[in-house]
Amino acid sequence: MDNLPQWLDLAVLRAKGLSLGGSLLAALLILLLGRMAARFAAEMLSRMLQRSHTDATLVKFLYNLVYALLMAFIVIAALEKVGVNTTSFIGIVAAAGLAIGLALQGSLSNFAAGVMIILLRHFGVGDRIEAAGQTGRVIDIQIFSTVLVNDEGTRVIVPNNAITSATIKVFAAPIEEVSEHPASGAHAA
Repeated sequence: MDNLPQWLDLAVLRAKGLSLGGSLLAALLILLLGRMAARFAAEMLSRMLQRSHTDATLVKFLYNLVYALLMAFIVIAALEKVGVNTTSFIGIVAAAGLAIGLALQGSLSNFAAGVMIILLRHFGVGDRIEAAGQTGRVIDIQIFSTVLVNDEGTRVIVPNNAITSATIKVFAAPIEEVSEHPASGAHAA
């Protein structure tokens, strides 16, 4: 028994087991509490955006985005607590994020344009517009595209970046009975 290596010593194994068990318990606690905190933060953001009458689609998207980002940080913190070296993992995630960002450059510009359309509200669902060479009534404003129905009844899906990068014409309802609102007082009797 005197020939056993130190790592087979029962006292050493017990101490390492307790240390690892404590780290696993701490990591589990970080995951559970972190998940509750991430959900709470995302819900608070959603409530704030809903109170400011932000579009429901944007609210749901931002809720999911904030929750996912916070959960990524929480998982990394839990892995670090267990003893996993996360430095290289974070570098890989950052490089993958950059590659994905470059690959989705067009989609990201459509997303940013969709957010601008929703926030600026130059036009809304039901308005008749001309944008990106298309004319029609807006039936849906989505994060990446806007859906129109043209005069022939054809559904046209226009990328949001194409809409915001050019002139947008929003046709107003025709003014009826212009003579009731004299501009120069010519109808005064």
